[in-house]
This record gives sequence, C-alpha cells and structure tokens, in this order.
Amino acid sequence: MKLSRSFLVKTHIILAAFIFPVVMMFCITGALYSWGIKGGYHVQKYKLELAQPMQRNKAWLTNIVKQELKQREIELPTGKVSIKGPGKFYYFVWTGSQLDVQLEQTNNPFVAQLKVKQTNLHRFFVQLHKAKGGIAFKVYAVILSLGLMILFITGFLMAWKLKKERLLLLLSSSVGLGVFIMMLLIS
Repeated sequence: MKLSRSFLVKTHIILAAFIFPVVMMFCITGALYSWGIKGGYHVQKYKLELAQPMQRNKAWLTNIVKQELKQREIELPTGKVSIKGPGKFYYFVWTGSQLDVQLEQTNNPFVAQLKVKQTNLHRFFVQLHKAKGGIAFKVYAVILSLGLMILFITGFLMAWKLKKERLLLLLSSSVGLGVFIMMLLIS
C-alpha cells in the first residue's frame, strides 16, 4: 500500500488536532512536576476509633477506609491502595485523581487518623498524568500514546518524501538520538 502525501497530511492534521488538549496537559504538568510544582490538596482529618489495633493487612485497612468514606458520603479514590512505611511504622494510602486517602497510626493502637485529601485543579491534572485516574482516562492515555506515535511516523514519512529534506531529517534524528542517549548517561 502506497501512502500518498495527501493521506499523510490529513492523518497528521486530524490526529494533532484531536490529541492537542491532552498533550498540552501532559506537557505542562510534566514540565512543572520536574521543578517540584505538583499542585495541592484541601485536607480533612478524622480520628477513628478502632475495635482492634490497626493491622498491616491491606484488605482489612481497605474495608475500614471504605466504611468510613461511605459513612461520610465521600466517593472512593480511583487509583490503587498500598501500605507504605517500614516495619510497625506504616500507613495506608489510596490514591486517585480527585482524592487521596491516608489512614495512619497514632500513639493509641485503638485510634487511627484518616486524612481525606481533595485535589486542587492543578493536582488533579498531575494525578491524571501519574495514571491515578479511572479506567476511562487510562484508555484515553493509551489512545494518546498511539496517536503520538502515528503523528511522529506520519511526520517522518512526509519529510522522507521530500528528497531535499532527507539529509536534514537524518541529521536531526541522529542528533536527537545522541542527545537522548547522553541525557540517559548523565542522569
């Protein structure tokens, strides 16, 4: 199958226009995150009375947090649960795009602290960038990735079809690969 220049240009334009908003989100949040700008949270803290001491058991902790969030009419986070911290000093974390939840030990083994952290707008976008959103956004991110690959392939093919630009294309690609390798080595 021969790819005409017209087909390549139209494919390139349609994909670029379609994925432009999400590409901008990833570019802006990624650049700011590199400099430590991650957005913030509105945090609410609750003391929980436990029937038994806090256990380092993901299913048990998840069940407690689910019950507490339901009681407070707070939706569950969209991400995954984990237990962080060494040995007996640990805490439960459940992250999402709009909400992070932490359940932490206190000095009293029968009392825990629940932190409910609502994301601000910038942190919401950072959380999506970090794959903390739901399944729909994860599928959207895969579509973005495929779209970017197709954009670069069609751009490369369009440039390759212009004989007078092939040397520039090959030089730019070689320098780009070299800079990428150099950045890997010095990082």
